[in-house]
Amino acid sequence: MSTGSQSPMMRQYMEAKAACGEALLLFRMGDFYELFYEDAKTVAKALGLTLTARDKGDNPIPMAGFPHHQLDGYLAKLIRQGFRVAVCEQVEDPKEAKGIVRREVQRIVTPGTLTDDTLLDPKKPNYLASVSAKPLSAAPEKDLVGLAWLELSTGRFEAGVFPRGALVDELARLAPSEILVRDDDGWWQRPDVSSYAITRRPVWQFGAKESERLLCEQFSLHDLSGMGWDAADGPAISAAGAALAYLQETQRGSLLHLRSLVPARQCRYLEIDTATRRSLELTETYRTGDRSGSLLAVMDETVTAMGARRLADWLSSPSTDLAEIESRLDAVAWFHADHQRRGTVREALSGTYDAERLLARVATGRSSPRDLKQLERTLAMLPSLIAQIKATAPRRLIGLRDLIDPHPQLQSLLEKALEEECPLQVRDGGFIRTGFDERLDELRGLATGGKEWIAQYQAQQVEQTGIASLKVGFTSVFGYYLEVTHAHRDKIPPHFVRKQTLKNAERYITQELKEYEDRVLSADESAKRLEQALFQELRDTVQRELATLLQMARALAELDTLAGLAHLAANHGYQRPMVHDDPTLVIEGGRHPVLDRMLDRGTFIPNETSLGGDDGAIHLITGPNMAGKSTYIRQVALITLMAQMGSFVPAAKASIGIADRIFARVGASDELSKGHSTFMVEMVETARILHTATPKSLVILDEIGRGTSTYDGLSLAWAIVEFLHERGAPRTLFATHYHELIELEESVPSVRNFNVAAREWEGSVVFLHKIVPGGADRSYGIHVARLAGIPREVHQRAEALLEQFEAEGSKQTLPKVQSARALPSKAPLQMTLFALEDHPLLENLKALDLAQLSPIEAWKLLEQWQAELKPAGR
Repeated sequence: MSTGSQSPMMRQYMEAKAACGEALLLFRMGDFYELFYEDAKTVAKALGLTLTARDKGDNPIPMAGFPHHQLDGYLAKLIRQGFRVAVCEQVEDPKEAKGIVRREVQRIVTPGTLTDDTLLDPKKPNYLASVSAKPLSAAPEKDLVGLAWLELSTGRFEAGVFPRGALVDELARLAPSEILVRDDDGWWQRPDVSSYAITRRPVWQFGAKESERLLCEQFSLHDLSGMGWDAADGPAISAAGAALAYLQETQRGSLLHLRSLVPARQCRYLEIDTATRRSLELTETYRTGDRSGSLLAVMDETVTAMGARRLADWLSSPSTDLAEIESRLDAVAWFHADHQRRGTVREALSGTYDAERLLARVATGRSSPRDLKQLERTLAMLPSLIAQIKATAPRRLIGLRDLIDPHPQLQSLLEKALEEECPLQVRDGGFIRTGFDERLDELRGLATGGKEWIAQYQAQQVEQTGIASLKVGFTSVFGYYLEVTHAHRDKIPPHFVRKQTLKNAERYITQELKEYEDRVLSADESAKRLEQALFQELRDTVQRELATLLQMARALAELDTLAGLAHLAANHGYQRPMVHDDPTLVIEGGRHPVLDRMLDRGTFIPNETSLGGDDGAIHLITGPNMAGKSTYIRQVALITLMAQMGSFVPAAKASIGIADRIFARVGASDELSKGHSTFMVEMVETARILHTATPKSLVILDEIGRGTSTYDGLSLAWAIVEFLHERGAPRTLFATHYHELIELEESVPSVRNFNVAAREWEGSVVFLHKIVPGGADRSYGIHVARLAGIPREVHQRAEALLEQFEAEGSKQTLPKVQSARALPSKAPLQMTLFALEDHPLLENLKALDLAQLSPIEAWKLLEQWQAELKPAGR
């Protein structure tokens, strides 16, 4: 694509394209955005646009485009498809340009740098993450990586140092829209991060000195120690600096709302790995990926987008700090105790707008008149909101109230300046109120024809000339004129200059009328320019108050979250949990928070839980499938998580010992892209739990070992329970259909048996969905199969076979064992990938001396072995 023989326009395009790298370039040409060459082909296919050509001839240039007013819609589609898009605008008035209109790339839009409401989910944070990870060392378990994350649409900016092994889980917590990585680091090619949008960046942008220089310049600091950073945080600073450099490169404008970099210490959050988030369906459902049906969906009673995002953040990152948890619970309890006060606060909050994101647009220079109007309406609601937070409120709420400054002078200014309905674009005009600026009012009066001035001028000229029929007119060709009939020709004063002769009249112009005409013809453009200048002044005024306005917005978000949690608790009978540091967990009348909402009120059967201490830290829950084991163990995990995020819980009473980690190995799925079967996935996730769980963790295991043969699975499940006990016995709920495991209660001190109550009645099984002490004596699998719709013939045959197997002793219960390593010798051996000893038949074969064996002896041996292998009576 040589520029040598191209037109000035195409040379300008090529220069802009070179400045935006791999991004698609939207090149503004009049009322259209155009794309050329490969960009045109790509976008035509992605958006379904018609592909045409420029400079048709021997070397036509592929071209595609769309009207400028459709930018937001098409931009959203391109970003959702994973493209980076550069927007090149005309930066001077075509009427005033000398030669080709000057154009500049004003921003590069990427998945992690969105600020426009039309491109964002209002209830979901949109994080840009940056990973500073050097190539693996000789001791990868000691490798530390820097991780920074920011939300350009709100100004939140955090960073921390994490073990390399924790990085994937941290990314799962944040769910970033885009991740920046060093271009010499290949970790992002791993299958478990391949779903993220990855942007490779030069290694030098992750340099420690360059990163610290950029950050200090951004925050106007001499060094970062005042923000809580020290020498050990080097990797985090490197990641944050690279993120800031990326924003400066892509945004091409102010980043005033990025005012601090908050150190994120890992110990602040309850650790939840990727598999557990997926299994517990915290923010989206496992099968469909939808928000509906998740824990977040049923807990969200917020009335603002800011509050919804804060709730999602708390749910994704529950706290392990007892003081922080209690502070949140105190605030929820205060709102919960007074229905009227809670309703008044929520009503006031519902009248506010998404101040976090609109202030970010103000800071980056992309705000609209509508943004400023929404800010004014938000400020107007604050006095009534502040009045509800009395001096008797909990300390946390008092602190939030003090951060909410209603800025009465700013609110008054914006109210006086802005119309009730404001446009999305400044260029549309018409948003400054009449009476706010005399110059603007005059220009608007001229632009609309100045009827009053014309009438006064005409009356003045009639009086001065004595010509009663004199009138002022206007045509698009001649402009303004004075028209006098021929009968009054002799009364025309000297300063009237003849302009046009008609059949019955003459038309004249005066110097005063000419000046007025010049002002009228330029008034519309002048009015728009002045209105834009007034808007800029208003935006500058808001920018000067940005620090306190951002504090206000974040305080409103938290107030909404706390009041929403109180509303949820009041409407659904949730109770305040007692939270403490002991590794115990007691729940009375616990309910699954999602199913309890989805089922008819009162139909969900509550259950009790008492884990840890004298009640045993490991509970084995046996019983039939479909009876509620999985629901029960999940609800315990979700109630714990809700308590640690500062929420009331669906229980009659709850005492929750803070967990440092929650692990959930629930459900089964293949990961074919990694070459992993269902059983391999199950074992990989289980291995991680066994290696990392601590006595303060909460472990949820569901049907471990079902992905392999019966005795392999049973042996693994047995050994896993013993291992958990030996490693400090984290609070564990182990749901299993291996009722043989109930023998563990007699040999492992921390194990207690529970089962899902079931009753047989007239040949059927009735599931009571109640967890009761004791172990199940059978699995009821055949009964469950009948409920699932298995054909009658299959069911009857299975019943007969089960009766036969039980009578023959083929279906055995494991005898009691004392050693964690020894399975009973009476248990039948099977040939399996996981066997640690050979089958006796193989030993016999190895011992044979074939040279001394006659044919008849070989035949007798085969007959003997066959008889031993066949069940009796067959």
